[in-house]
Amino acid sequence: MINSIPTILIVDDDRTIRDSISFLLKRKGYEVATAASDPECVTLLRERSFSLIIMDMNFSLSTSGQEGLDLLRKARILHPDTPVILISAWGSIDLAVEGMRLGAFDFITKPWNNLLLLQRIETALTLSNSKSNAQISDDFDSCGIIGRSPQMLSLLESVKKVAPTDAPVLILGENGTGKELIATAIHRNSQRANNPFVMVNLGGISQSLFESEMFGHSKGAFTGAANSRIGRFEAADKGTIFLDEIGDLDLSCQVKLLRVLQQHTFERLGETRPVKVDFRPVCATNADLPSMVASRTFREDLFYRINLITLQVPPLRERRDDIPLLVDHFLDQYRQLSGNSVRISRPALAELMRYNFPGNIRQLKNIVDRAAILCSDGVIEPQHIDFGVEASNSVQSQVAPFSGATLEEIEKQTISAALAKYEGNLTRAASALGITRQALYRKLEKYNINPSQI
Repeated sequence: MINSIPTILIVDDDRTIRDSISFLLKRKGYEVATAASDPECVTLLRERSFSLIIMDMNFSLSTSGQEGLDLLRKARILHPDTPVILISAWGSIDLAVEGMRLGAFDFITKPWNNLLLLQRIETALTLSNSKSNAQISDDFDSCGIIGRSPQMLSLLESVKKVAPTDAPVLILGENGTGKELIATAIHRNSQRANNPFVMVNLGGISQSLFESEMFGHSKGAFTGAANSRIGRFEAADKGTIFLDEIGDLDLSCQVKLLRVLQQHTFERLGETRPVKVDFRPVCATNADLPSMVASRTFREDLFYRINLITLQVPPLRERRDDIPLLVDHFLDQYRQLSGNSVRISRPALAELMRYNFPGNIRQLKNIVDRAAILCSDGVIEPQHIDFGVEASNSVQSQVAPFSGATLEEIEKQTISAALAKYEGNLTRAASALGITRQALYRKLEKYNINPSQI
């Protein structure tokens, strides 16, 4: 009979740490083996397999952490499918990040929170168990996600596998692709589904308000704080917190966010008592985070903390087979709201199928809603379709002369061209640019552009 009880190997030269973690894991029903050195660990790995390895980065009195990294490499060679959780002092986070590059599953910092460590272990074991991952229930809540294309079916399959775990998820995709719906589906199909789902647009929170918004404050903590208030993390206790547009977060705020994601504790403004919270982070962005890490505008340690699981939402132009389904869905919504019977002709649908949709699903919905209103006999024809992006052509012509300009200068000129085309109408300009109105506001502030003066 095969033993189904997970066996965990603890590698640390400090006997106190080995004994402490062993006691914790045995109480939870795990089988435990320990190793105090590199040779002892390698011997065990050659003799048997383990469900998971917990490894200190600075064992054997190494101050550089190189011995820990070397042992991690050996473990990955001997058992490439066995997840490894690293133990790191806060000051050696860089070592943990390097370990993640080498294939470690996760890292925790000293002193660790026992509950958090157990959650990380459970997540690692669940995700590494292919049989567990393959168990997909028929009552999966798709949260209104429309799509039968291979790309969307593959994405939904990944959501089904990831949702039941507590793994941090990073959702990548262009504006308007439906990242918020994916985050909602993850929450509703998780074990936290009956607890809060807190959505936070980090791009809309200024640096000065970040701590108050995210951590809360006590009465009198600052001028205008007439009452105490809990923050977003506290509101998400026992549930999921969705951190949208994380790529727009200021570097100083990234440090504060990293500590909360790592320790699951924080202090409200005006207080010194730490608040412990239990939450699952799901992040999203349309930014190129690896490039931002390379340019040092996004912290590398935060990047590795949030992207244990990465989901890529395809743009609409890469899933054209879903356009007819989406059009039918939007027309159904319009019929229910207006009471009018509207359908789309084949030539009009063909027109939509040929378009690239820089604004993705959000833009498609706007086009369909507008066409449904404009058609007079209940049939949407090609003449009723207004892509609203003539600005894209004029924008491209505006960009061409700036071949020697910086990216910021080109972006500024592009935004100005769109605003000029739509006579300062922010909603239409944002739609033409394929970004949200709120994102456009931030760009205007960044480049000091006054729409009324365009």
